Amino acid sequence: MLIEAPTVIIVEAKKADLKTGIGQCLAEMVAAQKFNEANRRSIPTIYGCVTSGSAWKFMQLQGQTATFDLMEYAIPPIDRILGMLVWMVKN
Repeated sequence: MLIEAPTVIIVEAKKADLKTGIGQCLAEMVAAQKFNEANRRSIPTIYGCVTSGSAWKFMQLQGQTATFDLMEYAIPPIDRILGMLVWMVKN
């Protein structure tokens, strides 16, 4: 399987602790940013999220600035999470 740019990052939180997954997600977002740039598919914003499966936390990376959504989103309902994921991929 080959990875193609641009990429989006989704990280599974270990032991259902979203806070522990934030650092890993941010590191992978930086790697995705560099991967996209190396493949001449540089995009201004990299989106990422950490999930336990039932709880979700979203973030974005623009240049060297990371922004974190302070809310945790729960499932159910699923429509809000799916809407955010679709929005991330389209933007």
